[in-house]
Amino acid sequence: MGMPEPTTGSGVTIRRAADRFHTKAGWLDSWHTFSFGEHHDPAHMGYRQLRVINDDIVAPGQGFGMHPHRSMEIFTYIISGQLEHKDSMGNGRVIGAGEFQYMSAGDGVLHSEFNPSDTEPVQLLQIWITPKHPGGEPRYQDLDTKPLRRENGLTLLASGDGRDGSIAIRQDAEIHFGHLDAGAGLRIDPPHTWLHLIAGEVGIGAATLAPGDGAAIDGPADLASSSRSEFLLFRLP
Repeated sequence: MGMPEPTTGSGVTIRRAADRFHTKAGWLDSWHTFSFGEHHDPAHMGYRQLRVINDDIVAPGQGFGMHPHRSMEIFTYIISGQLEHKDSMGNGRVIGAGEFQYMSAGDGVLHSEFNPSDTEPVQLLQIWITPKHPGGEPRYQDLDTKPLRRENGLTLLASGDGRDGSIAIRQDAEIHFGHLDAGAGLRIDPPHTWLHLIAGEVGIGAATLAPGDGAAIDGPADLASSSRSEFLLFRLP
């Protein structure tokens, strides 16, 4: 497993897509940015309150059966395809590409996530953030990001205070969807940010990120996109 790659200058550490942990089990092809399941490495246990980023491809007609969680903020972003969600709160719907799903496990919840298509795989990012306090009533909400996206900027999807129409979560963290056209740039402000690149190519200082790469940014930094790029950006306390 590759070691973290520092960029030129201080404050930025790259986690390459190929260095992530990998699980392939028939219907599931999953790349784990941080330690997950049978993959354990004390050097990669998460970044601050960000505990899990799993890049999953689920085969047609397959998925995760009903299983429990508690005291975790759980998010799903659909890159391509569709995913059918059901939970013990009574929620059940199919979300598609560009949609963002939030479930706060609180005191305990059961849920399942299946690919309802007979022919097409679904690719998704599953994200876990530790809550500020354990427990509480479970919550569910979803959001179609496509009509909200800002060109060459950040779109706030989730925040601790639910401002600007974002989903209110149980942590003083923010999740943004980022979009940059070729040649566009963006200033990242301190203190603590994680960027996960979904598509395109983005430069940070002397380093260039490709799809699946991640970067811990602990200070100010400038992003420069050399192609149309999409990413999730996490601001953490």
